Amino acid sequence: MNSELYRAGLEQRKATLGTEYVNKQIDTADEFSKPFQEAMTAWCWGFGWGDDTIDAKTRSMMNLAMIGALGKMTEWETHCRGALNNGVTKEEIRAIIHVVGIYCGVPQALECFRVARKVLESSN
Repeated sequence: MNSELYRAGLEQRKATLGTEYVNKQIDTADEFSKPFQEAMTAWCWGFGWGDDTIDAKTRSMMNLAMIGALGKMTEWETHCRGALNNGVTKEEIRAIIHVVGIYCGVPQALECFRVARKVLESSN
């Protein structure tokens, strides 16, 4: 693994998702899952998020649309919290959910709204 990408990825991952959340994910990783945590931190967060061609706010908005489209609601909740950390507003989250509804269907948009409401209520 590229240690430079891992270090950069760890920094970006913590900035977006919060130090406590990231430390918990890494600290609770066992022998089975730790290699994935390390690779994902280097690849997704170091390589992907480390490319400053797209700013973190825009990247968060893209992630909400893509993860919402995939229906991966546990990850969507995590990235919804991260999006708020990266400056995405409540109104922008709503607009993203509208797009998910248009392209992926009303049931998926309703799931996104349920999770967004939970995240927004807990962030106040």
